[in-house]
Amino acid sequence: MKKIAFEKCCEMENKMGKTVFMFPGQGAQYVGMGKDFYDAFEECRKVYALASEVTGLNIEKLCFEENEDIHITEYTQIAMLTTEAAIYTALKKAGRQPDACAGLSLGEYGALIASGVMSMEDAFRTVRARGIFMQQAVPEGGAMSAVLGMDETKIEQICETTEGIVSIANYNCPGQIVITGEQAAVEAAGTVLKEAGAKRIVPLKVSGPFHSELLQGAGEKLAEVLADVTIQNFTIPYVSNVTADYVTSPEPVKSLLQKQVSSSVRWQQSIERMIADGYDEFVEIGPGRTLAGFMRKINRDVKTVSIEKLEDYKAYVGE
Repeated sequence: MKKIAFEKCCEMENKMGKTVFMFPGQGAQYVGMGKDFYDAFEECRKVYALASEVTGLNIEKLCFEENEDIHITEYTQIAMLTTEAAIYTALKKAGRQPDACAGLSLGEYGALIASGVMSMEDAFRTVRARGIFMQQAVPEGGAMSAVLGMDETKIEQICETTEGIVSIANYNCPGQIVITGEQAAVEAAGTVLKEAGAKRIVPLKVSGPFHSELLQGAGEKLAEVLADVTIQNFTIPYVSNVTADYVTSPEPVKSLLQKQVSSSVRWQQSIERMIADGYDEFVEIGPGRTLAGFMRKINRDVKTVSIEKLEDYKAYVGE
């Protein structure tokens, strides 16, 4: 789809109701996620079976039985994506399809599946490798902190003037931005941010400085895996974390996915862009209700739905 034609289409449809499917990132995972969909639909069971076959892991056991691996990055990512793909499959079976897609960090692969950009097999294979590479790339002394109640411009300025490596990992929503980098630099920036008026600085319990330049090596390894992945012609556009803009052709996809590992996630900007273009229903697909929480702070005037449980699905599709 040509960019000019796509933008013209957006202008023509600006006043029409349009739906976005959005997919969360890691952090919302828990044992038992997706089990009700697995029990209810054969199509969902096939998704879990496919993920197990592609990765060589027992994904059902990872998602449904008590274990500690589900909270380790290399396993969390594939467990989350499989659950998101299964719930999306149930929605697709019910005839529900989006007009656009977006995903937060890992969740961008859920968006790629729903947009028809990447097959489930390739998405599962890629995310399994992504989780391993990100886990292996974690350096000693990396950290992340949430900065609450401060303007993004001020945070950017303080990160730029702090000694060491520290930058913005996530623009989540107004009043909530995550910084990432070397532990000493993140702590130093946090002190200055607090003195400059931030309401709170909350150190995050994560296994590494994700979405920082310290993860560039993981992105380079991921590029090697992506080289063997087929990017399909688009049926539905998605919005990239890196650019907060629509991706409507296959050419930039692999490069953007490589950059995404070490670049800021521009979630707030992505949502604001889609709302400006007339998207007025946002459906969160997967564990937790994190994205719905961000939506309430970004814009309360659009409809937001979270589909985490089977009862959420039934309410949405009218069963």
